[in-house]
Parts: sequence; C-alpha cells; structure tokens
Amino acid sequence: MAERAREKVLLVGCFRGRDGHGEALESLDELGLLAKTAGGTVVSSVLQERRTIDPATFVGKGKAGEIGVICRERAVDLVVFDEDLSPAQAGNLEELAGVRVIDRSQLILDIFALGARTSVARTQVELAQLEYTLPRLTRMWEHLSRTGGGIGTRGPGEMQLEVDRRRIRRRIFTLKRALKKVEQDRIVRTSRRKDFPKASLVGYTNAGKSTLFNQLARANVATGNRLFATLDTTTRLVKLPSRESMLLSDTVGFIRKLPHHLVASFHATLECVIEADLIIHVADISHPNCEAQVATVRGVLTELGAGDKPEILALNKIDSPDTETELRRALRTYDHAVAISALTGRGLEALAGLLLDFVMEPKQEVVVRIPRADGRTLSYIQKYGKVLASEAVDGDLRLSVRMGKKFLGPIEPYIEPGPGRQD
Repeated sequence: MAERAREKVLLVGCFRGRDGHGEALESLDELGLLAKTAGGTVVSSVLQERRTIDPATFVGKGKAGEIGVICRERAVDLVVFDEDLSPAQAGNLEELAGVRVIDRSQLILDIFALGARTSVARTQVELAQLEYTLPRLTRMWEHLSRTGGGIGTRGPGEMQLEVDRRRIRRRIFTLKRALKKVEQDRIVRTSRRKDFPKASLVGYTNAGKSTLFNQLARANVATGNRLFATLDTTTRLVKLPSRESMLLSDTVGFIRKLPHHLVASFHATLECVIEADLIIHVADISHPNCEAQVATVRGVLTELGAGDKPEILALNKIDSPDTETELRRALRTYDHAVAISALTGRGLEALAGLLLDFVMEPKQEVVVRIPRADGRTLSYIQKYGKVLASEAVDGDLRLSVRMGKKFLGPIEPYIEPGPGRQD
C-alpha cells in the first residue's frame, strides 16, 4: 500500500522587540521538528515582529493575506502558529489562508495522540484534547450558518452544539474519574515500596532520559532520536554500589510552551516526579540551547510543585563533537552536575556514586515550627528535606521533617526539643 503523502506545512511565529528575535527563531525551529514528528514537511516559515496581538487574526490582516499568498504559491496544506490562537483567530485565518490553521498546543496534542500506546496514555491524551476542544466547538459549527443561508439552519446548529458540549463534558468527567482510579491504584502499589528512596528522571524531550534509564536499570524502554519517544512512566529497582538500591522512574519529556491541559491531564503519569525524593535532570549538553532547555524543565518542575526537590544535573551526550567548551562552562555553572554519555556509558560510575551518596546520606527526623510567612525557610526545608506531616499552630507551621544532618544548620533555631517522630 502506498505511503500517505506528508502534509506541506507553513510555520508562523511572532516576537516583540529585537531582543526576542533569536528566541523566536529557536522556537520556530523547534516547531518545525514538532511538525516533522507529526508527519508534515515544512515548506516555508514566516516570522513577524509585532508589538501587539491582533484580536482578529493574531498577525494582522495584511500579514494574514501574505500567508494566504504563500499557501497558494507553495501548495501548503496546513499552517501552524507557534503561539496559542483563540477560536475566532483560527477561524478568520482559515478563511484568509484557505487552508487549515492550528496552533502549537494542538500540534503537540496530535503528537501525543500518535505516540499513546497504553490505555492510560490514551486516556490522558483524550482528556487533554477534549479540554482543548470544548471552548472551540462554536467555530466547528460555524459552517451550519453558511450552508443554508441562515434561516432554518441556526436552530439545529445551536441544538447540536449544546448536545456536543454536554457529551464532551460527560466524557471529560468519565476520563477524570478513570485517571483518579489509576492514581489510587498507583498509590497502593508504591506504598509497598516505601522503604526504598525514589528518584525520577526528567529532562527536555529527546535529551536521552530513556537511554540513561535503560543503562541504569538494565531495562528495555523504547528509545529513538525523536520528540516524545516516551509517554508512560516506567519504574524499576536500581542496584547501586555497596548493595544499596533505589527506585528509578522514567517519564514523559518536557518542552517549551507545553500545553497546560497536557500537564494537568498527565498528572497521573507525572505523579512519580512529584513524589520523588531526588530529581535526576538529564540535559543534552550538545544542544545549542542546552541552558534554555534546563530552564524550561525547571519551570515545568516548579509548575508541578517539584521545583524545590534535590537535583542531580546529568549533562548527557558528551560523546558528541564540539561539546568540551560548553561542558566545562556548564560544570562551573551548575551545582551537583555530572558529565555522562548514556549511549556509551561514560561517566555513569560517577553518576552512580552521586546516587549512592544521596541514599547513604545520614538523615534525621526533627520537628520544626516556623512562621507561616517565612517562605524562605519553608522553601529550604522542601528542597533539602522531606515533609512527613504538617499542622497549623497559632499562626505558625509545625512540620515533621526528615533531612540530611548536614542540612540542619540553617533551620536549627526552629527545631523543637525532643526526639521528633520515629518510624
């Protein structure tokens, strides 16, 4: 059977001010990789400097007309914007361009749908797609007002629109209930492993997380030089030197402008990150935008509520050419960084040593009482310790905390006398 022809794609990006040009160009390049992953062929791109966003077409009517000309000249099938479009903007652009128009979020959701293999992944992707679609239903039914001249067509269209909205809301409720059951089942399973320290691999998509996971856990998770090769969480017990062990989880990669619907829907998958005692952040040191990718991943971790966890930064792909200068600078810049090649195994002994240091770090359980407004101390505790229990006492927070002994100094004034809670 003949392979289906790849859609011809036009990319559109915007930036505000000269300082934003380089970042917008990088983002547009990444959008091209996303389009390729989804099965498209990029034939042209448009990058516009714009101080304000046009409420009708995002880029303005003149630029939208230019986009239409390019679409006709290059036989474009699909226009992809690098920013989120409102339903009205997408509809107006489609009329002016004469082809389908989608935004970055819709493209990423489509890639996730292509890559979803397990029932949990498919459920999470469907939920994200429906929550994205719900506010856009009106535009999908606009064709009804044009088919019969208006009279006699508006009523059925409006009724069908409401029917579809109710169906989607019911489906969203059903999917959320199913994912809540998945989370509850996972809690039961992981409660049996509570005696093992937990580490979670995170990183920008295609940074090499799954390759590293396979090396450390002697597993066979699918890998590939493509975006979002992994959508499901895999957890294995990893043997460390000195006969110590820890639980290691591999999960979905992050990317800039990750749709909020997707982050929320994949909560069941990302729960292992939230519950991890340690984050192993895998970064592609050979990528020209490695620093920006590290910042993006840390931003998503903060959004998940895991931004303050202890982190080891694994600077991966040191076997790639011309990485030496960037590697030296990164090792000076970042704390707790280690240079590795997940593909060849270089540096993995050093990484295993850092993991062993974390597991073997003497820990003590203490009770601290801090003012509720003291966000700095609370952030320190969450970064270097694990909060076991908390309660409000006369406007303060009273926390039971397990923390490495070497980190106790800054919170010594807040520690209450007594042995603290014992396991």
